[in-house]
Amino acid sequence: MFIAILTYKKPLSEVDRYLAARREYLAEHYAAGDFIASGPQTPRIGGVIMIKADDCTVVDAIIAQDPFNVNGIADYQIVEFTPTMFCDHVLSEILK
Repeated sequence: MFIAILTYKKPLSEVDRYLAARREYLAEHYAAGDFIASGPQTPRIGGVIMIKADDCTVVDAIIAQDPFNVNGIADYQIVEFTPTMFCDHVLSEILK
C-alpha cells in the first residue's frame, strides 16, 4: 500500500486549469482498482492519494501519467506502508 503526497509548485489558478484532466485520470485509476481514496490537503497546498499496488515500479508508472506530474504542477512524496490495523468492513475488502 502506498500514499502519494502531492505538494503544488504552481499557483492554484494553474492547478485549476488541469482539474478536468486530473479527474479523468483519477476516475480511470479508481475503475482499475488502483486508487482507494484521494483528495486535497487542507489548506489546499497539494493532495493525497492512497494507492493499492504491489511495488513502487507500479506506483511510479501510475504517477507518470498524472496530469499534475506531466505538466509540472506538483511534486510527489511516495510513502510505502504495510497496514497492520484497519477498519474491518472497509480495508479488509480493499486488501483482498
